[in-house]
Amino acid sequence: MTRPARPVGELLRDWRRSRRMSQLDLSVETGISTRHLSFVETGRSRPSPELILRLAEELDIPLAERNTILLAGGHAPAYPRHELGDPELAPVRAAVRQILDGHGPFPAALVDQHWHLVDANAAVGLFTDGAAAHLLAPPVNVLRLSLHPDGMAPGIANLPEWRAHLLHRLRQQAATTNDPVLHALHEELAGYPGGGTATTGGAASVVVPLRYRDLSFISTTTLFGTPRDVTVAGLAVEAFFPADAATTEALTAAAG
Repeated sequence: MTRPARPVGELLRDWRRSRRMSQLDLSVETGISTRHLSFVETGRSRPSPELILRLAEELDIPLAERNTILLAGGHAPAYPRHELGDPELAPVRAAVRQILDGHGPFPAALVDQHWHLVDANAAVGLFTDGAAAHLLAPPVNVLRLSLHPDGMAPGIANLPEWRAHLLHRLRQQAATTNDPVLHALHEELAGYPGGGTATTGGAASVVVPLRYRDLSFISTTTLFGTPRDVTVAGLAVEAFFPADAATTEALTAAAG
């Protein structure tokens, strides 16, 4: 990693502002004086790595960005970034495999921080079957696959409702992480057709369902608790559960 061009104080200030916190707010939460915070943000004081990490924890800054801020302050990164296939992440791979396989015959997929498909169980073929080849060329983006007219969109009975749910979730994630890739993805997906009046009913009274090809699902997201690796911090398992008895029976029968 190379040292960022922007000063460490500017980076911390921008993250504080993105969290809509004043220097006084941050001072109260961290116990660091507003005077010292001001000196750090204006470059009059060079923050220690401990101070940077303390502020980053309170501001809920993503691990990769914490490394960037540490580098800007002249310090070594604190969080490793391993490839998923590296030996260090073998326990992570084993845990994910157990979740994916154990969730069958219902769909479950592992995605990274940009919603690229990393792994999946066999039941995810229900969602990829019939999609255009260009949407299935690696890296497969599962949100693009869901909302693209050449993907799942034509088969989603409640497309306006599901589309609004995904775009809202993506917009929140982009705002929280300040990730330009996610902002660009949201802009792209928002331009796809399928908007309209969202309807509710059934499972929608509790959660937003996915009604796809006469099947109905509710979804959950599973994250790793207290990750200390940049790669692991970006992983999530998206699991789909039957929202009605007919879906349970159909997928159980299809699995043999």
